[in-house]
Amino acid sequence: METPDAFALIRHRPSGRTRHLLAAITGYRETRPASHRQRETAGLVVPLIFSLGTPFRIALGREAGEGDGMGSFVAGLYAGPVDIRSDGGAECVQVDFTPLGAYRCLGGAIPQLSQRMVDLGDVFGAPGRRLLERLRATPSWRDRFDLVEGFVAARDAFAPSPGIAFAYRRLAESAGSLGIGALAAEIGWSRTHFAGRFRAEIGLGPKRVARMMRFQHACALAQGEGGAARCGSWAEIAVACAYADQAHLIRDFVELAGEAPGAWARRVALRDPRLARPADLAFG
Repeated sequence: METPDAFALIRHRPSGRTRHLLAAITGYRETRPASHRQRETAGLVVPLIFSLGTPFRIALGREAGEGDGMGSFVAGLYAGPVDIRSDGGAECVQVDFTPLGAYRCLGGAIPQLSQRMVDLGDVFGAPGRRLLERLRATPSWRDRFDLVEGFVAARDAFAPSPGIAFAYRRLAESAGSLGIGALAAEIGWSRTHFAGRFRAEIGLGPKRVARMMRFQHACALAQGEGGAARCGSWAEIAVACAYADQAHLIRDFVELAGEAPGAWARRVALRDPRLARPADLAFG
């Protein structure tokens, strides 16, 4: 567990000009030399990282090593655990796009970002690199957040197709329990056409995204007041989240969190509470 003085974390609620695009903006600064490690589970946000300090080491689905340094980058949706390590000198602004907000700003680049981390300059070119330099020269978090919001708002140029926007929101409302065939029929598309369009605008197919939503719902229930002991057994949580049975839930935890539910719960209980994702980031 991190000690209280090991880092500072500042959460910023997006303003009216970016609220339809972003789930959150966060400032993070490590305040003393120390090794830090965090494991993120499969999440439903598309993060944009402006690195202002030493690079993080980040790996998808495995432990990060010395060769996994990442500066500033954009990462698409990833259906698995993410290992993040730093040396005590990391500092960044993290912008969390909702999946629909990411499409509005990145358009056709979304499929190329899926389950990958891509350098800031390769996604946003010279304007992105110039913003990074301005952020490094700006000491105030408030001013940094304002610069980032202006950059994001200026790139709101691609409207998601109405069918995909509707389908994503319907899936989110059902916490991933809505059948994909039924959802395709509801918007009047074939299942094959629906899956292809969904992947082109969200980055992953609807079945995989629905799976991530069910998993996030299970995590949210397990982290309720008192944890799983308060919300019921893992078997009861599996039923509440539309899993076929407890074994089905366990398989998803192993794939999406990198560990079984009990091990995940023990690790989360030891995590600094400041690092917990707000509940409203679960479905983006």
